Amino acid sequence: MENKIYPIGIQNFEKIRKDGYFYIDKTALIYQLVKTGSYYFLSRPRRFGKSLLLSTLEAYFQGKKELFDGLAMEKLEKDWIKYPILHLDLNAEKYTAPEALDQVLESALRGWEALYGAQDYERTFASRFQGIIQRACDKTGQRVVVLVDEYDKPMLQAIGNDELQKSYRETLKAFYGALKSKDGCIKFGMLTGVTKFGKVSVFSDLNNLDDISMRNQYIDICGINEQELHDNLEDELHSLASAQGMTYDEICAKLQEYYDGYHFTHNSIGMYNPFSLLNTFKYNEFGSYWFETGTPTYLVELLKKHHYDLRRMAHEETTATVLNSIDSTSDNPIPVIYQSGYLTIKGYDQRFGIYRLGFPNREVEEGFINFLLPFYANTNAVESQFEIQKFVREVESGDYDSFFRRLQSFFADTPYELVRDLELHYQNVLFIVFKLVGFYVKAEYHTSAGRIDLLLQTDKFIYVMEFKLDGTAEEALLQINEKHYAQPFENDDRKLFKIGVNFSAEMRNIEKWIVEK
Repeated sequence: MENKIYPIGIQNFEKIRKDGYFYIDKTALIYQLVKTGSYYFLSRPRRFGKSLLLSTLEAYFQGKKELFDGLAMEKLEKDWIKYPILHLDLNAEKYTAPEALDQVLESALRGWEALYGAQDYERTFASRFQGIIQRACDKTGQRVVVLVDEYDKPMLQAIGNDELQKSYRETLKAFYGALKSKDGCIKFGMLTGVTKFGKVSVFSDLNNLDDISMRNQYIDICGINEQELHDNLEDELHSLASAQGMTYDEICAKLQEYYDGYHFTHNSIGMYNPFSLLNTFKYNEFGSYWFETGTPTYLVELLKKHHYDLRRMAHEETTATVLNSIDSTSDNPIPVIYQSGYLTIKGYDQRFGIYRLGFPNREVEEGFINFLLPFYANTNAVESQFEIQKFVREVESGDYDSFFRRLQSFFADTPYELVRDLELHYQNVLFIVFKLVGFYVKAEYHTSAGRIDLLLQTDKFIYVMEFKLDGTAEEALLQINEKHYAQPFENDDRKLFKIGVNFSAEMRNIEKWIVEK
């Protein structure tokens, strides 16, 4: 078996092909794309292959036939015409001030003007861009190809700063407007990004863009599907199974659990995250590869700002209209979280046009919930992982008092701004803790007005818990008995604990717990 060189972090198609990196052939889809339309938009999560897609398009439109040897494109394309290409990459900069975007656009425009010339009367970014498109077309005798990578990066980084976002939006709206005004000089245009900002956005003038983000025929233009995994990495699957001490079927199931599960429309095949998948094959080791390359702080700030009930996240329902665009004035954090790749489509109600969302896989779910903990509870990012381990060990050893004392420490020093919605805060913290504990022991979590009931099971113990808000621990325990919550376990050999817990709004913490064995 030849050792594959995995193109981790490499987004340049020419480098991948010339240096012998592993490549899954997407060129038949790319051929279909360029032959059936002119202007496209594609939204995908970060590190899903968007930059490589644009780099492949660039090589194709440069007429570099030799790079496509052995690929589907080699047989499909007959002409191999070279077109002038304007490739704008907004990914490299950190956008924290208005001038950051100006500098990126200025640098790109100067590079293109060095090739195609400039005019003194072109003073604005938009007029200079229009002039460049016109002159590139005139000078080469071919229409222009415009490729924009991460078109939305400035606006994503400005979420929460309305003034800065407005500044970026107005600059980009005028800049991208050149695509419409110079339509006759453009052969092909494609914009990619993580999100689609709708309504009063950069897109309002670009009504000729074909958004293929939820189109079934282009679902696998980025990422790796199940068939591609087995067609291209079958030997590596066996090697990984051997390295992990697992069977072939077990390793396939674990890869699915950890990295598969992205659905970008209803009734579509699931897609693997390519970054995590290839890292796993490279190192023969499972890890949170994708999650660790980006910290979704802005998403957590959105959730907190809009007092989002975290329990909804695992079964959120929404419409295509909401999923497809982010209105910067909206108070709904779900579209950004979905488009960023932390939620995906899990089901669809055709009658009402309602999508059901959930976490795509174990890597994202565990990573995201772990990441949330320090933002909601009294712990830091370094300690939180160890705290969860201690929770799990305490549950597994029957040490419920230590468990609840640790839980009390999580509520200590509850920030004042969370006090006004204390019930939601206490439910969110409990949800995070028990969700994380649930990755290691069996956990069931149910809520209704003012109360939470919880079931934890280990190989030795069963815990039936009832949480009250501003009631009493005695009432909570009484409810467990009156409602017969423990009845299904009466003939179970494991030791059963019934625990009534009361959370006091005045103390902003767990006030008391009592246990019946």
